Amino acid sequence: MGYEDKTLECADCGANFTFTAEEQEFFASKGYVHEPKRCPACRRARKSQRYGGSFNREMFPAVCARCGKATEVPFQPREGRPVYCSECYNELRDSKQL
Repeated sequence: MGYEDKTLECADCGANFTFTAEEQEFFASKGYVHEPKRCPACRRARKSQRYGGSFNREMFPAVCARCGKATEVPFQPREGRPVYCSECYNELRDSKQL
């Protein structure tokens, strides 16, 4: 199925935000049937409130060892240990290569 970027309005702040084709594909892969109601900033704020602020974790830049795409991971990458983007990680996990 081909996805195209969509502009949505945030239910909390009223700002317009883009629901990208990649995000739509991710939502579909997880079985989500509804589009997000909140912009990324409001989603982060809501998660932070819900989990007492502990949800904001430091992210580190990395390059996927499989496809070469720039990504971010919630841990400090170490020399000699491969890091994968979420797409490649899920593919490897599903094929039980991890």
